[in-house]
Amino acid sequence: MMEHGTTHALILGGTQGLGLAIARKLKAEGCTKLVITGRDSKKGSAVAAELDASFMATDLGDTVATVATVDHAADQLGRIDALVVAGALTDRGSVLDTTPDLWDRMMIANARTPFFALQRVAQRAISEGHSASVVNILSMVVHCGQSFLAPYSASKATLANVTRNAAQALRTHQIRVNGINCGWMDTPGEDATQRRHHGADDDWLVRAEAAQPFGMLVKPAHVAGLASYMLSKSSGVMTGALVDFDQNIAGAYPE
Repeated sequence: MMEHGTTHALILGGTQGLGLAIARKLKAEGCTKLVITGRDSKKGSAVAAELDASFMATDLGDTVATVATVDHAADQLGRIDALVVAGALTDRGSVLDTTPDLWDRMMIANARTPFFALQRVAQRAISEGHSASVVNILSMVVHCGQSFLAPYSASKATLANVTRNAAQALRTHQIRVNGINCGWMDTPGEDATQRRHHGADDDWLVRAEAAQPFGMLVKPAHVAGLASYMLSKSSGVMTGALVDFDQNIAGAYPE
């Protein structure tokens, strides 16, 4: 079913992992108006060629530049009626060793910039008189998070609140805002993180998946289906929803 034949989409962080999976899903469901962003121009250009989409180099650490990208993408596409915020910083830090600089960088990239990108998409949609849908990629860490993810958890929890607050504020304009709390996911970014921060070897994924209830980590293609649904008209009036997408249940204890 071609759910996205009329969708004009911008994916912030769409060159790898979940963002790329969502871009591929939208294309498979008919989206021909698509802009993806990322920091790596070489990788972005290659992905854009694969998808027959446009790539715009953008760093979520630069709020002003990202908002300018929203305007540039909207001008190129004609409008933006689907926004996905999939990029994020995942650097490590605990309550004992996080520096103010790390805190600020995480909050800017993971909460401040997504807020103002969403704001700009909403402003333009209201001004232009069309509906829109936004999906923020969050994380199960919004419920707490490991001790070494203190600033990351705080930034994603902030974005979770932004998601619901914006949904409340924008519903009368027919702009829907939803979020997905992803669990531990098998992505190139996670592979790099495990090697950089946790000394992982080439077999870390095999061992990690063997210890999971379903024998796998969360797969980007599975989450992409939910994101596509949230962005589509098939999800109707759904807004302000934060969906846990994981095999571990928040609040559960060992039995």
